[in-house]
Amino acid sequence: MPEENKLAKLQLSVAMGDYDRTRALLDGNVQIDGVDPVYMTLSPEETFFRAFRHAEFDITEMSFSSHLVKASTGQNTYVAIPVFLSRAFRHTSIYVRKDIIQRPEDLRGQRIGLPEYQLTANVWARALLADDYGVDGASVTWVRGGIDQPGRPEKAKLNLPANIRLENAPEGETISRLLDRGEIQGFIAPRPPGHPAIGNPDVGWLFSDPTSVAKDYYQRTGIFPIMHVVGIRKTLLEQHPWLANAVYKAFEQAKQFAVDRLSDTSATKVTLPFVEEQLKAAKSLMGEDYWSYGVAPNIKTIEAFAKHHHAQGLSPRLMSVDEIFHPATYETTKI
Repeated sequence: MPEENKLAKLQLSVAMGDYDRTRALLDGNVQIDGVDPVYMTLSPEETFFRAFRHAEFDITEMSFSSHLVKASTGQNTYVAIPVFLSRAFRHTSIYVRKDIIQRPEDLRGQRIGLPEYQLTANVWARALLADDYGVDGASVTWVRGGIDQPGRPEKAKLNLPANIRLENAPEGETISRLLDRGEIQGFIAPRPPGHPAIGNPDVGWLFSDPTSVAKDYYQRTGIFPIMHVVGIRKTLLEQHPWLANAVYKAFEQAKQFAVDRLSDTSATKVTLPFVEEQLKAAKSLMGEDYWSYGVAPNIKTIEAFAKHHHAQGLSPRLMSVDEIFHPATYETTKI
């Protein structure tokens, strides 16, 4: 075999966001063993649409919810590894008409807009409303529409329970405009409402102090919600079983690179005041590895998400943790 063939790396497309925790991959400080990557930094909406509709990428950031929709029916093109590129407490994802809704329980019987029913952020928001305030998915009417552009479709085909009332926004309308006019009373999405709703003084967060509510939620549950995972094309893993651990290791190293830089406060790396104080507060609340990858430290969060995903009618069966991630990534080398 010619020497150049022995040394050849897999040329693979990698789609992901441009985050501090991926920057070391993008600038070459961290390499994926055996891979010559072609990186594409895209918005989550574009990445997920292209990945789940057309399977365009070899390695891709994925919506956790969309992955479970596919995996629970055996239609997944990608196999997930426990790299959590996006995590967020979704108390800030719930906006309401403050002139109508004063507390979470007031949402019962109301109309709530969302860009897609199955979005991961919406699964977590519905979960906290149901668990903490008794507002379950069947107690409201869901109105689906684009945030800033009309006509946004679901990325995955859904078969929801009969008691879930889901309707499309009127043709040509966005959920931001419906919220501004009071035709819907709530709004749940990964992004805030667009214009004109965001400038309406009667539109605001459901929780006036979402940080305090989220901290209380974490202290009670131990859950730091997972939004996005990383997927690898299943056919690639069948040909190259070493690839799952190689990708996991590289993303873990890139995240650690970002954390180390964030901890260097001689000159802050983030254009935001109080970074040192926020970092200390996060570690005090959540531990040193406050943004952990891997299955073991996140088992409670993964199980909670799978339970709510099934209960909300998005997965036809309750997925076990062992089914969700590639088995080679459950254990990693330690020295």
